[in-house]
Amino acid sequence: MKFNADINVMPLKALLDPQGKAVTASMHNIGYKTVENVRIGKHITLQIEADTKEAAEAKVEEACKTILSNQVMEFYEYTVTEI
Repeated sequence: MKFNADINVMPLKALLDPQGKAVTASMHNIGYKTVENVRIGKHITLQIEADTKEAAEAKVEEACKTILSNQVMEFYEYTVTEI
C-alpha cells in the first residue's frame, strides 16, 4: 500500500529563530505592525510504500529522527494517509 506523509519541522519554541525575527521585522517595515512571533520551518511531503499505516508511520518517524530534523534544535509532527 502507498501512503502520503505530510511532515512539519519547526524550531523549538525555546530557541531563537533568526529567520522568523527577520521576517517579523520586514513585515513591520512594510506596515504589518500587528504581526508577531513569526517562526520559519520546513514542510516536507513524501510517499512511502508499507504494508500497514502503522508501518508507514514507523518509517516516517525514523526518517524524521535521523535525517529530516535536528532534534537538538527542532521538533516535528506528521500525518500519514493512505492513497
